[in-house]
Amino acid sequence: MDDRELIFRNELLRAMGPQELELLRPHLEPVDLEVPLILETENSPVGDVYMLESGLASIVARFPGGRDLEVGIVGREGMTGAAVILGGDQSANRTFMQITGHGFKLPAAVLSQAMEESRALRSLLLAYVQALLAQTTSTVLANGRSKLEERLARWLLMVHDRTDGATIWLTHEFLAVMLGVRRAGVTVALHLLEGKGLIRSTRRQIVILNRRGLIEEAHGAYGAAEEEYRRLIGTHLAR
Repeated sequence: MDDRELIFRNELLRAMGPQELELLRPHLEPVDLEVPLILETENSPVGDVYMLESGLASIVARFPGGRDLEVGIVGREGMTGAAVILGGDQSANRTFMQITGHGFKLPAAVLSQAMEESRALRSLLLAYVQALLAQTTSTVLANGRSKLEERLARWLLMVHDRTDGATIWLTHEFLAVMLGVRRAGVTVALHLLEGKGLIRSTRRQIVILNRRGLIEEAHGAYGAAEEEYRRLIGTHLAR
């Protein structure tokens, strides 16, 4: 693609040096990423990876019987295809768009070859996978020890980091799936945050009113993974 004038919003593309970027540039295909587009299917070969410029994707683990639980999110700070970066060819989890956006599609084989040719590119992308693992670890800790309203506050902060503006367009039903709880529980948690003046919630949207208050409400569940991303990638993830 002829993108000499293109200014990337994806933080990984922005962090690449000219030589690393040139290995990928001719193969980056601009794509619209609509909800609920599936970017990766569990236990299936990964044909393409996606580098998001906007929007948000969920990495979801599926329990026997079809129950889903979100284990990670990807926005403009990162990319799909962690298994490819690690030398594999398929993911154990499903990844799909939860907030519409756009980005670039890149053949997995091209990415693998580029990583063979560039140690700097390999190091950057492995650092990203390490940051993604830190996010997953924080999710496990939050799910195991935090109250639902604390987990919800953390999740809203993570989404806020990766999207523009203060409004998040999601239904209570979708939030319940992402947090692995019943819809009634999500409604109660939203009302608690709303009662403290931290958010404004309707059936299909949530508006962040007090980010600092949400950080305090998360009681330590938010921040560690974001700091690890800054340390590894060299740019701030949190606002």
